[in-house]
Amino acid sequence: MHTGILRALSTSVAVIMAAGLIASAHAAEIKSIRIGASAAKTGPNAAGAAVTHWPNVKLWVDQVNKKGGIMLKSAGNKRVPIELIEYDDRSSNDDAVKSVERLATEDKADFIIAPWGTGTNLAVAPIFAKYGYPQLAVTAVTDKGPELAKRWPNSFWLLGGGKHMASSLVDLLKKMNAEGKIGKKVAMIHVADGFGLDMVAGARPALKAAGFDVAYDKSYPLGTQDLSPVVNEIKGLGPDVFIAFSYPPGTFGLTALSKIAGFNPKVFYVGVGAAFPVYRDKFKPEAIEGVMGTGGWDAASPKIQEYIKLHKEVNGAEPDAWASSVEYASLEMLQQAIEKVGSLDRKAVVKALQTMEFDTVIGKVRLKGNVRANPWAVGQWQDGKFYGLAPTKLPGAHAPIAKPAWK
Repeated sequence: MHTGILRALSTSVAVIMAAGLIASAHAAEIKSIRIGASAAKTGPNAAGAAVTHWPNVKLWVDQVNKKGGIMLKSAGNKRVPIELIEYDDRSSNDDAVKSVERLATEDKADFIIAPWGTGTNLAVAPIFAKYGYPQLAVTAVTDKGPELAKRWPNSFWLLGGGKHMASSLVDLLKKMNAEGKIGKKVAMIHVADGFGLDMVAGARPALKAAGFDVAYDKSYPLGTQDLSPVVNEIKGLGPDVFIAFSYPPGTFGLTALSKIAGFNPKVFYVGVGAAFPVYRDKFKPEAIEGVMGTGGWDAASPKIQEYIKLHKEVNGAEPDAWASSVEYASLEMLQQAIEKVGSLDRKAVVKALQTMEFDTVIGKVRLKGNVRANPWAVGQWQDGKFYGLAPTKLPGAHAPIAKPAWK
């Protein structure tokens, strides 16, 4: 009997030692965390991705790896560095789908960063879901966030929807009209992509309910090279308010053409790209005073100020004053979720993203139904800085001003 006890103890010890050796061997195998990133480097989406997406991926990887990596319990409670795998989706949804599929199946990426653009994020969402990757969609404006999150519980929508964005803009216009700063004639155009379609769908009923006269409401194809006929036609209508739900090429083109044509409404609102520092640098601060655009942030926040400093140090340029900080915050959230789980278990990381509160560059973030509530919607250039205007109750919100004449 005594011999039997000894044999049992020996067997138990051997099992424990074997399990320890297996765990140690597994820990030793995790030499890096493979992070995939696919977004535009060429094509019409490249300008936006070059400002909002790629610099923040670079900054995040730099900051994480400078500290040794992401802490993993499964790797023996040590930090594991990030190995970044990049692809250019060439501004094509088909290429984006192929790139994400390749990252999942061939590159065996542990996690994949969501791409740039509303349409692109919608296109790749089924692939992220198919392989169980958390999709932190930042540069995607859609009112369908709650619906999409139910369909794909691994997807998270952080930038808001067209209804929120448009109603916030219309609220500002109502205020300016009530104060006698603007009339009620509106001209509106939108890029025929997911972003433009979602924004205009929110704007139309909001403008109608507020009593504005929409004298012009048309779309233009993504990649359109010359919008001068549109600008000249709208100028002839003499609107008080010009609204363009545009991507960067359209935002820059419409601004340049409006200056040349002398089209100078009291409200000049353009979409993605208006908050870019390169927009300010191209047209000069005094020329774009009063220009409104999609986005905004609390420019005085100490966290934002530190983020701007680091962004400039690593990328040699400022971030944009809208989605850049949210993009970086999404990567902070991913890191914090991985570290909370302590492993590369994607299913567990998705659960953590659904339930945790995160401490980020944009403040505390807790998602509700996989959607971030009440994001910035409208900003404006004032004295060389792009300030958030709406929602008006957000910290750091500024009052709107009527746009002076082009300079």
